[in-house]
Amino acid sequence: MTNESKISYSIGLKSSMRAINEGCAAKLLVASDADEHVLRPLLQLAECKAVEVEYITSMRRLGQLCQIDVGAAAAVIKIL
Repeated sequence: MTNESKISYSIGLKSSMRAINEGCAAKLLVASDADEHVLRPLLQLAECKAVEVEYITSMRRLGQLCQIDVGAAAAVIKIL
């Protein structure tokens, strides 16, 4: 089993906010082409909770990283 198969994601704005609030977020992944006004509350929460933020080139690429067939504005890598 590879390390990649052990990664768990919370995908989407609401799920990402929930994971950060619950303290189970290792890193926040944000699509660079997502609307800033939509992401602002999530980014502020990540800053308050000291969660590292990594920007991904596009929503499509973020969806691919999370192994889903659609784009995603944000996702959280969860602590296992």
